[in-house]
Amino acid sequence: MADTKREIERKYESDESGLPDLTGIAGVAAVLDKGVAHLDATYYDTADERLAASSITLRRRTGGSDAGWHLKFPVAPGVRDEIQAPLSDSLPDVLAGLIRSRVRDAELVPVVRLRSARDLRDLLDAAGRLLAEVSVDAVRAERLAGGDGEAQWTEIEVELADGIDPVFLDKVEKRLRKAGVRPSASASKLARALSETAPEAASKALKSAKPSKASKAARASGKKSAKQERASQEPATAGDHVLAYLRAQRDAIVALDPAVRQDLADSVHSMRVATRRMRGTFRSYGRILDRAVTDPIGEELKWLAGELGVDRDREVLTERLTAALDQVPDTLVTGPVGTRLNRWASDSHGGARGRLIGVLDSARHLALLDTLDALVADPPLRKAAAKEPGKVIAGAVRKDFGKVSALVEEALELSPGVDRDVAVHEARKKSKRARYSAEAATPALGAPAKDLVRSMKSLQSLLGDHQDSVMARQTLRELSAVAHAAGESAFTYGLLYGREESSAAAVEAELPGFWAGIRDGAAGL
Repeated sequence: MADTKREIERKYESDESGLPDLTGIAGVAAVLDKGVAHLDATYYDTADERLAASSITLRRRTGGSDAGWHLKFPVAPGVRDEIQAPLSDSLPDVLAGLIRSRVRDAELVPVVRLRSARDLRDLLDAAGRLLAEVSVDAVRAERLAGGDGEAQWTEIEVELADGIDPVFLDKVEKRLRKAGVRPSASASKLARALSETAPEAASKALKSAKPSKASKAARASGKKSAKQERASQEPATAGDHVLAYLRAQRDAIVALDPAVRQDLADSVHSMRVATRRMRGTFRSYGRILDRAVTDPIGEELKWLAGELGVDRDREVLTERLTAALDQVPDTLVTGPVGTRLNRWASDSHGGARGRLIGVLDSARHLALLDTLDALVADPPLRKAAAKEPGKVIAGAVRKDFGKVSALVEEALELSPGVDRDVAVHEARKKSKRARYSAEAATPALGAPAKDLVRSMKSLQSLLGDHQDSVMARQTLRELSAVAHAAGESAFTYGLLYGREESSAAAVEAELPGFWAGIRDGAAGL
């Protein structure tokens, strides 16, 4: 078992003079001294520090009130989600799964040991409610892997209590700053420990002492070079722009893995979209990336998207059908329609969840992640990748839009029915691809590409509602057949089916004018 907690905190430098008087902070009625706790934490990472590179921390800690395994994921500056598991000799499986997309087959080793004497105080309001915990931590850091350095420092940590407005931290900071306390330069104890115990840390400290005029000039030159280096990393060629977009999708797939495992809201959908964006980019920008290399990767991404879609598609259908049923008057609901719908949704969800976790743990998925890393590190660039982005990228976007246009026009010429449903669905898929290629092109092409992204997103939404209606009708037919076999009335299923037909017809009626506006707006692309 593991528990998740949202941690909102701020860290400050301390000169070991302790805490200033905090009773003057607005809303604080009492400062309760909780005594000193002695904490001993060992932090784990791969030898090349993959977790630290993503600002993720994994530790086994004894002492204090929350001894155990702690895994922390960054959410925003000063905000992290902490997943806690009971103390044990080995890493719990639930935490191992959450870091698998980053660790993969690499071994986890102890990298740093932190021993802290924590002088803790609670800030309470007039009702005795906890507002925040404030501690003065005397820290000793010892490097366990990649060197044998040691460091020690003292810091102040302020952690917001559950349910308290984060604005309260601003009030605490105002008081601390007034007393001369300044925010810490390090985001976490681990980050500071890794920096200060690194093999080169001592030599850097010596070099920084009493710099001469020559060393100052050299350092200024170094800063200029670093700035120039950053500028050189800005996308310049067509290949640069496409690779930047692909790299962002690779990062999203890796980062969303733990969220999918925890079944967090919209995580499955977001990961699926990232796979589609990457796969669509392979197809749209075949002049830039060698498709002999990317097509097999695209097939693996298609496999992953399909596995993700088993759960996601059912979620969408469940939400749609449940909302539709809620709008039906009770007098028109015959039989246990809601119960049967809920049972169908929960049964399929549970099975899909188990299968999806197996997919994320599979050798095939981990191999795909390795392949994506290799792709962005050593991309199969073609000759056009070295050209300026304007012409090459714009040509790919126009080509994708032309395919959407042809499919929409084809759908409009067909009579209502299965053939039109298929044509609309194909137009929807191509509108996604055009949207993604325009997203990749936006940094290079600016407003025209940005406008096309908005247009394709709107078209995708409209055609998506049509496809959802098609899928809902198919599901209603299946549910009504099961209900009929059980001797239940199928009347309500038929009623819902008719409403879905009307919904699809409304989309088909709206599409000609809607498409005309998009087509005219894209004339200058």
